[in-house]
Order: sequence, then structure tokens, then C-alpha cells
Amino acid sequence: MAEVRLQKFLAECGVGSRRKMEQFITEGRVCVNGKVVNQLGAKVDPEIDRVEVNRRPVRAAPKGIMLLNKPRGVISTLSDPEGRPTVADFLTKHYTSFFPVGRLDWDSTGLMILTNDGEIAERLMHPRFGFERVYQARVEGSVNKELLEKMARGVKLSDGIIKASAEIMRGDERSTWIEISIKEGRNRVVRRLFEKLGHPVMKLKRIIYGPFKLGRLQTGQTRVLTMMEYDIARRKVMLHGKDDGDKETKSKSESKSDSRLDTRSESRLLGPMAGSMGGPAPRKPAMRPKVSVPRKRRRE
Repeated sequence: MAEVRLQKFLAECGVGSRRKMEQFITEGRVCVNGKVVNQLGAKVDPEIDRVEVNRRPVRAAPKGIMLLNKPRGVISTLSDPEGRPTVADFLTKHYTSFFPVGRLDWDSTGLMILTNDGEIAERLMHPRFGFERVYQARVEGSVNKELLEKMARGVKLSDGIIKASAEIMRGDERSTWIEISIKEGRNRVVRRLFEKLGHPVMKLKRIIYGPFKLGRLQTGQTRVLTMMEYDIARRKVMLHGKDDGDKETKSKSESKSDSRLDTRSESRLLGPMAGSMGGPAPRKPAMRPKVSVPRKRRRE
């Protein structure tokens, strides 16, 4: 694993803010491999080095993935100089090492992926792998099939040609709902595409990103994937685009699951308090089978 700055590593482990960790380091409260480190430029390898704060060991946070249904008006970054709400507001102290994969416009809603797995994030965002992004858009005016065919052939934008497959969901003379699929993550690409075609976007919601699906997750809700889901998702992401012959043998649990991971855990969705990032709803106790006991016959 690549080396990281000591204060960043401590912050990602949830010990405290990066600024607070810088203070700890300068005060000599941090040890690496048994030696006090008081230089802010020091780096550590989380997989090799032994780090302690106030003589207590600190370990790297386990890798994971969180799904968020981003509300409108939330910025897809961990901080904002203007003080606007960000996706970091949905992270508790146990998930401070998570960061957003790609971005959604502040006025768009829908699926966002947050993770502390850099390899997964890099693959999902890299254009070479072409992970599918599916959106539901409400655009101005009535859209015909000829326009969809033009999108499939390709439309030239300021940063190159963009191709998209789309189908009309419903609409009237004033507006049309369209489901659109693209394999590129350019800045505001869906909005710029429809603007170029003369049908400005009124509403935009992402429902699919690669192997992840929004499903029934409500606006503002989050859910952390279970370890089994994370392992399956990681395998799908890392094997995406490879020949079938190179793929590993699928486990029984994977072969039975959907090709896209949705927001259900073992066929259960988090309850109304999913935003608190608690675990899945507890199972109901199994009903005991009724046992019929023969009555004793009265003596005559």
C-alpha cells in the first residue's frame, strides 16, 4: 500500500480531525514503530508501520462502500468554502475515511458511491473502463424517436462527441421523462447534451452507477454495504471489462444475486432511520409450530 501522511492516516482512522492530529504530532503524542514522530511531513505505510497515539495502537479503517441518495442542493465534495451542505454531512465518525466517487451536480439527485477503497474509486471513474451511468431526466418539450437515434449516433459537445442510449418513459407537449445511459463521467454532460439538443433538463436523477443501483433508498438515506456485498461489488468492479476466461469462479452467493447491487441487504432495506447508518433491521423471531395434544378421555 502507498505511503500517506501521518496526520491524514490518523484522521482517516477516526482519531480526530487532521488539524487536531497535526497538533498531536507536534506535541510528541504520536509514535511510529516505537519512536516518537513530531514532524508533520512524516509518512507511514498503514499495512506495515505500527502507529500509536498516547501509547494506544491505531489501525487503518476497514475498507467499505456506502450508498447515498443525494438530495438536491448538496455538494458532492467533503468540504465547501461557501459553507453549503456536502456529502460529508452524511458521514458519522466511523466513516470519516470515506470519500465520494465522482460527482453529481448540486441540483441533481440520486445515487452516489462513497468509499475508502482507492482502487475501486479509480476504476469506477476512469473513462477507460466505461462503467454505465443511468439517469432519469425530465426535459423541456416533447422528445421524438429521431432525437434518441441522434443521441445514439453521437452528439458533438465542446469537449468531444458523446454517445448515449435512451428511451422515453412518458411525456406531453410541455416536458418528457427520459431514461438515459452513458459510459462517461464528464462535467454536467447530461445537462449539456440536452441543452445542445434544445431540450434543457428540468430534473435529473442518477439511478445506476456501474454495479450499484439506487433501488428503494429514499432521498437523504445512506446504507453501508455488508462485507459480503462489498466483496462481491469489489470483484465485479475489478473484473469489469476482462474476458470471461479471466474471471474468477463465482461463488454461490454471487451467482444468486442480481447483476447490480441494489440498496437491499439480504432482501431487506434499512428502515426510516437508515440515515443514522445503523445495521439492517433485526429479523423477526421464527413462529413456533403449533403442536396439537390429544385430550384425555373422561372415565365413564
